[in-house]
Amino acid sequence: MDLRVQPAARLRGRIRVPGDKSISHRALLLGALGKGRTKIQGFPANADCLATLDCLRALGVRAERTASEEISVYGRGKLQQPVRILDAKNSGTTVRLLLGLLAGQHFTSTLTGDASLCRRPMGRVTAPLRQMGARIFGREGGRYVPLTITGGALQGITYRLPVASAQVKSALLLAGLQATGTTALEEPAPSRDHTERMLAYLGVELVREGTRVSIKGPQSPVGGRIVVPGDISSAAFLLVAGLLVPEGQVVITGVGVNPTRTGILDLLTGAGGKIRIGNHRVFNGEPVADLVIEPSQLKSFRISGPLVPRLVDEIPVLAVAATQAAGTTVIRDAGELRLKESDRLQVVVQGLRKLGGAVEEMSDGLTIYGPTPLKGTLLESHGDHRMAMAWVIAGLLARGETVVKGAECIGVSFPGFTRCLAGLGAEVS
Repeated sequence: MDLRVQPAARLRGRIRVPGDKSISHRALLLGALGKGRTKIQGFPANADCLATLDCLRALGVRAERTASEEISVYGRGKLQQPVRILDAKNSGTTVRLLLGLLAGQHFTSTLTGDASLCRRPMGRVTAPLRQMGARIFGREGGRYVPLTITGGALQGITYRLPVASAQVKSALLLAGLQATGTTALEEPAPSRDHTERMLAYLGVELVREGTRVSIKGPQSPVGGRIVVPGDISSAAFLLVAGLLVPEGQVVITGVGVNPTRTGILDLLTGAGGKIRIGNHRVFNGEPVADLVIEPSQLKSFRISGPLVPRLVDEIPVLAVAATQAAGTTVIRDAGELRLKESDRLQVVVQGLRKLGGAVEEMSDGLTIYGPTPLKGTLLESHGDHRMAMAWVIAGLLARGETVVKGAECIGVSFPGFTRCLAGLGAEVS
């Protein structure tokens, strides 16, 4: 599917973005592992979360859609051996977190995914799970899917993650829930902490001290009501558009503002962005707020070090924003972007140059010079949902029509993306 994007002079409106993907995956998995019913409100019908739901149903979990954007999961604790291969589709979160869940189950199962997922590394998850006692086999020594895992009889470990990673940390916490003894994890920098917050909300005892978290197993979560806030990684695209389109005001309601995820808000306000954060509240341990965004003159910024895990998914659209910011923007320590659905550093460079941007590629980042006028062009998504949406936002800022090819991948995280933009007055068809 191709999207044709016209330049925008004004965006105005009040919108809501889909429920947070990260929180939704975890709600499904902890609901399946827990006791009783977990009612998930605000569940997003994106391809990634639906892949997790499909895998859990194949493992014998009863999950029913009880209303629009609402799913009830009935915990089993002990899952059943699937009769088919578990397909995570394009979702790295699904396969990595499922590995942690399945590590504690006394049966053998196999996980796979699409061609893109089969290129993404899994060794950071499989290596520590093997230390805990899981048997995992697969391509290149178990570093890539398809992977076959035989779980059960886990023992807690003390482990320092080589790279801050919420997915690895969460997989090991899911395994630690089912293990004997204490699983203690330490990261070199803080990563998103949705799993820790949800475990505590669902009655699991754990200890958090800085970048260290420990959990003593076995324990079982207790089912409850989980309200999923809007996904700040989805809101990021509309946030950047609201700042850079010349006129209007964009209000995004009910967005999760977990401090491990709000790097983009800190960065853009520091760069001169007019963003007001109000109507604060808390849902199941997660802070939530409304964002009011107004057109702004941005100055250049720097992304590196501990800030990277707090906004890693937003770097593609921040690179677009950097082309309109005054000065030189530098992004470092972001080599992880080469291991996403596409090599995002390389794809950003290719696309920005086609748009007329001035950008240099480094092994672990980018240097972007601004402000530079953008011109409409033909851009490839490379099957990467975040790249496709970043190019749509670039198209709103460019002179002339921009065409984004392969835009169907946007459904992986934000199926209603073009409807949201249309509701704000953008022309995307």
